Amino acid sequence: MLGAVFFLAVNFVVAMSFSVVFVVVSTRSRSRRAALWFAAGFGVASLSALCELAVAFTAAPMFFALCAFATVLTGMLLLRIGLGEMYGLRISWWAAALFLLASIAMSIAIYDLPRGTPLQAFAYQTPFAWITMVSAIAVLSSARRLVIDRVLGILMLVTGVHFFAKASLAVIFGAGQVAKDYVGTHYALISQSMTGVLMVAVGLTLLSVLVLEIMAEERSSSETDALSGLANRRGFDRQVKAAFSRSNVDRHAVILCDLDHFKSINDTYGHHAGDAVIRAFADTISHSAPGGAILARIGGEEFAICLGNMPLDVAVLFAQTLRAATAAMIVPGMPATFRVTASFGVAPFTSIEDFEAVIRSADAALYAAKRGGRNRVQAAPEPFLPSRAAHLRPVR
Repeated sequence: MLGAVFFLAVNFVVAMSFSVVFVVVSTRSRSRRAALWFAAGFGVASLSALCELAVAFTAAPMFFALCAFATVLTGMLLLRIGLGEMYGLRISWWAAALFLLASIAMSIAIYDLPRGTPLQAFAYQTPFAWITMVSAIAVLSSARRLVIDRVLGILMLVTGVHFFAKASLAVIFGAGQVAKDYVGTHYALISQSMTGVLMVAVGLTLLSVLVLEIMAEERSSSETDALSGLANRRGFDRQVKAAFSRSNVDRHAVILCDLDHFKSINDTYGHHAGDAVIRAFADTISHSAPGGAILARIGGEEFAICLGNMPLDVAVLFAQTLRAATAAMIVPGMPATFRVTASFGVAPFTSIEDFEAVIRSADAALYAAKRGGRNRVQAAPEPFLPSRAAHLRPVR
């Protein structure tokens, strides 16, 4: 008996700890509602341990046995609701309520059946197995395909199967003559230890999903320029490395863009006007760039575009198109006669290992365009050779 009581106490503490942690995680997670449902699920399910102890040590074993059943099943339904929030396959409230009431009614109906018989054991465990497997299907059928999501779905399936295993063990080892006998059986020790292990595994996996979401959100925020909505230099470098590290194509291009006379715009019209110009130029780039292009604001008025599978001459034509679009750009809140121009430096590259040198080459081309009168496109030599970065050919 002491072994089962120990595991019941441990399971209560573990479940309540998970409940508290999910509440804390919800304050930072974009899946806040899901995290709060998980917290509620673990919190309610933890009460089953107290109910199991009350079955053994109070004069109302049937009432507390039904409470133990209801709290576990309610907790699992709350987890299913949370998974629906996270994975986009929500459960009907009416269906959940009917399922819970029908399961409790079934538990009452089988209460007086001989314990440890196949009918009693499998009828008791089937609602738990069913809701857990439904939860697994919600995870595995969702559009999310991260490894951690697959692990969670498979773990939920294993948990569902484990309830049928518990029913088999109840038949084999016996669950006591009456409900009061449960905590003193070998079956209780095995059942509670299995439940504890799987509860920890599911709880930690759910936490991992939420924490990975938070980390992805933080990384996205740290790699995004708030004003333009484009990547910043850190995000640009990471995206370029991720996109081209496995590329088999050997002709790519990078374009550096710089808004002409940007300081005079701030001085003449104010910094709010400068911000409006940045946003308008970022929108122009976003709408003009081909699919797969990597866009970034890497400085005050300097932008970068990385174009995969694009030879230098085509990249130059794109830069010319973008230059014309910039000159025709309408900036909200500015006079109708207000015009913005930009200068562009274009450089080719064939390998991600050359990228830092290519950025320097494109930067040199950009400054050559600035010196040449602005509002123009300048191309670096092709093929790129670092020693020839100063020898640039203009594109008019």
